[in-house]
Amino acid sequence: MAQAAPAPGGTTRPGGRPEIGERASYGRARPPDIFDERSHRIGHIAVPVALGLLYGYWVAADNRQGGPITGGNMLLGWISALVFAVVCIALLTLAPRMSRELHALLWSAFAGVAFGFLYIQSPHSVWRTVLISLVIAGCTFAGFFYRYYTREDASGRRIH
Repeated sequence: MAQAAPAPGGTTRPGGRPEIGERASYGRARPPDIFDERSHRIGHIAVPVALGLLYGYWVAADNRQGGPITGGNMLLGWISALVFAVVCIALLTLAPRMSRELHALLWSAFAGVAFGFLYIQSPHSVWRTVLISLVIAGCTFAGFFYRYYTREDASGRRIH
């Protein structure tokens, strides 16, 4: 079956969109948003809750150190899960409204404190826990600051 030869300058789809193999000449194309607003709202709550449950289980498992499961151990796990999820939801809600420096600082403090609390549940010294938590927070700050500095303008709006 004979096909028409492509026109000089490339072919386009109806609506002016480029073919799949071509690059858009009008700037960086955003990936398609396959979820609606309701799905994003549910995910905004469900992901921190799932991470909180995982974190709470991990804290409880580290705290009991292979011993029997006790009521106090379960209470520690549930409270840790609740605090982790609430703080994570609060950061997801409030941190994007902050400047990029404060935004990175809040997430790095959260990562450092969460790691430190988890690490102190196993039998390690306080000084070692503080030192490793500061290293984790510093590396997290460097990574997040770089990410926000390269993807946001000075007032915190995303660069497209």
